[in-house]
Amino acid sequence: MCYIIADGNMKTGSDVATAGRYVPTEREQAFLDTIESPKHDRQTINGLKPFLQDTAPPEFRGFYSRDELSALASVKGTERDVEARMPVKVTGHFFELARNSKPLQRLVKASPDETLNLAGSEDPGYQMDFAPVEGLLHKYEMGLVYAVSTCSAHCRFCYREELISQKEVERQDGTVAKKGLAKIKDVTDYIREHNRIVAANGGLHPETGREKLREVLLSGGDPMVLPNRKVGAWMAALAEAGVESIRIGTKEMSFFPKRFDEAFLSMLDNFHQTYPDIGFRLMIHFNHPDEFLLKDADGAYLTNPNGSLKWHEDTRKAMEGITSRGWINVENQAPIIKGINDDPDALRVMQRALYRVGIGNHYFFCGRDIVAYRAFNVPIETAWNILNESQKGLSGVETHARLSITHYKGKTEVAAVTNEPLHGIPGSENGVVIFKILRNALDAPDRGKVCIVGRNPDAIWFDDYEDRVIFDEAGLYDYGRVDKKIVEIDEAVEAAVGH
Repeated sequence: MCYIIADGNMKTGSDVATAGRYVPTEREQAFLDTIESPKHDRQTINGLKPFLQDTAPPEFRGFYSRDELSALASVKGTERDVEARMPVKVTGHFFELARNSKPLQRLVKASPDETLNLAGSEDPGYQMDFAPVEGLLHKYEMGLVYAVSTCSAHCRFCYREELISQKEVERQDGTVAKKGLAKIKDVTDYIREHNRIVAANGGLHPETGREKLREVLLSGGDPMVLPNRKVGAWMAALAEAGVESIRIGTKEMSFFPKRFDEAFLSMLDNFHQTYPDIGFRLMIHFNHPDEFLLKDADGAYLTNPNGSLKWHEDTRKAMEGITSRGWINVENQAPIIKGINDDPDALRVMQRALYRVGIGNHYFFCGRDIVAYRAFNVPIETAWNILNESQKGLSGVETHARLSITHYKGKTEVAAVTNEPLHGIPGSENGVVIFKILRNALDAPDRGKVCIVGRNPDAIWFDDYEDRVIFDEAGLYDYGRVDKKIVEIDEAVEAAVGH
């Protein structure tokens, strides 16, 4: 088999693999040779032990009160052990931000309340149904790669708690195993073979209806905890495999903005020079404006002479380094989480401040059905009202963000919540909620379809509306797991590349 690379260079099967190893092309290697990977001291505290035993550095002490530590110690080793659900981790930079911010403390501080109710899915969204090779999800027109299984700090509401905590997950075939990380050779071989089949069939996969796999999101965990060399290796290999755009999903801009230093920016510049036709998107994750804006002693945000809000110097420098490169698109997305950002004023400030410096507002999310989601999720209708209220007073370009909730069928917008009944429609007496499918797996047959349910102000997940369905062309309440045939097709593609 022979693969044609975008610039006309050929890479044969023997070039790609030597004894199962991925071998870079000459162009890749030339780029990789330019990368510097300096070490970074994030001053990270891992686990509750340093707090419980009072061995944390002096500046970290007092982050948990004695009562909080006593309550956490009382559940240690039990089925309610909070660290078994999600490891505790915080950087020095974020600690300094959180000292005087209750929302940021809630974001990283463990609480026994997390494990009062451990209901939730071990594989939210049945993502593993769409894992053709380990560590790669191919659900939409793009792929998502689990490049690493940790972050600089750990959000207590993390959507990937099963990966971060290394929990065992039941697969489509009934086997049970931890989610593994992706390997460059496995992923790039799959991309080439999938795209070869698509090209040979006139632009669509003959079985799944999928188009070319043209975009890949490096995720995890957080890829920005990896050294530049490993991040660059992924980017170059994906470019050589024929993808058109690469995303990096990261919260490092919040947890440790100094990571976006001259060495990283130089790597991006060299990548763009080497692969000028590859799009690059940085998907950042600010939950609350306290993560990047400065405040005075009274808690008011500081302003610049023109009235705009003043950024933390490290974060401002990092963001300017990224946004000054016009070929990079930057978008922010965040879930609306109880006690962190369920506040329209905070969301309004954040959307305005981000857009002013060139960062788009992509999605706000309703909480996902992770294990223990009831400790974090805001009711769906409340989240819609919070976002809607937050966007009052913002300009049209500042209000691009939509409210999404991830159903098993795909990303679904909470499009509207009405206060009035739909006259003559049973079940709508107290108003309705309208869901609209934004992204749908495979060839997206249900994109744009809607579901209408009667209101339930206490609903925090789809099942809380099961007895109130009025109209469901989207099939949100008639869902079965993906046909095993799709899994078998992906396995066939995997087999074709020699695994």
